Amino acid sequence: MTTDTQPAAPLAEQQKAPQRPGDRIFSGATLVAALLILLTLAGVAIFLTLEGLPALTADPEEITREQGFAAYVWPLLAGTILASVLALLFAAPVAVGIALYISHYAPRRVAKTFGYVIDLLAAIPSVVFGFWGFVVFGQYLVPAFQWLEANLGFVPLFAGPTATSGRVMLTASLVLAVMILPIMTAVCREVFLQTPRLHEEAALALGATRWEMIRMAVLPYGRSGVISGAMLGLGRALGETLAVTLVLSVNPAIFTWNLISSENPSTIPANIALNFPEATGIGVSELIASGLVLFVLTFLVNYAARWIASRGFSGAAG
Repeated sequence: MTTDTQPAAPLAEQQKAPQRPGDRIFSGATLVAALLILLTLAGVAIFLTLEGLPALTADPEEITREQGFAAYVWPLLAGTILASVLALLFAAPVAVGIALYISHYAPRRVAKTFGYVIDLLAAIPSVVFGFWGFVVFGQYLVPAFQWLEANLGFVPLFAGPTATSGRVMLTASLVLAVMILPIMTAVCREVFLQTPRLHEEAALALGATRWEMIRMAVLPYGRSGVISGAMLGLGRALGETLAVTLVLSVNPAIFTWNLISSENPSTIPANIALNFPEATGIGVSELIASGLVLFVLTFLVNYAARWIASRGFSGAAG
């Protein structure tokens, strides 16, 4: 009787499949694509920093309004955040409601149709939203703004006087809310559909109604996805240019909490779009430096969204 004395190959080597040429080519192509994205991002950051540095280091008297770059960019940054946060507050409950209807209430055929319509909403150009908000939506909301001034004028947000054109911060925020609705709804819908079926059936078996099942099983599971979708929508709203430029009647030198008056703070993208064609010298650097501020803000928001999504999905899967 003979025994095989040859040592067995390590398990990792036994399980390692041979790498084919196509696999190596595809792996290299994906690596190149990933590096190109990083290089593009780094190139944009370097360009904005170098071109905006003259405005960041210039004497305050050389900057518009002669108060320094911080005083120049602060009203724009505050207006950008105000419009985006208001849009998020308007869009988030609607997006969650639509996502729950599509994923847990609507019949399959109706849910598929609704899903297509919501996804196609993201394909509408922002200039179309801007013209719609400027020509139709703003004028339609003027009576509502007048009612807010008459009944809630003691609140600084609705102090008035109401702008008869309807081109106010509240209109711009509502238009932005419609624009970020598709991405938020899509993320929430996919997260809700990933809820383990056993969790839902267990809740129903214990006597829970459909809403109680959603509240106890679906919403807790998809909480991180809802948050990440909201932050992705916020990042989209922060960078919107044409719609805000067309809808909002701006005064870039001020910041006010009044949402329905004709004196509205501008946003960084709208300010760049309005002033870049006529800008020269240090004025160009001002606009590029403000773009750098927006770049950093948007990057932080999107990074936070990805971080929350990765932590939430890994925790849910575990």
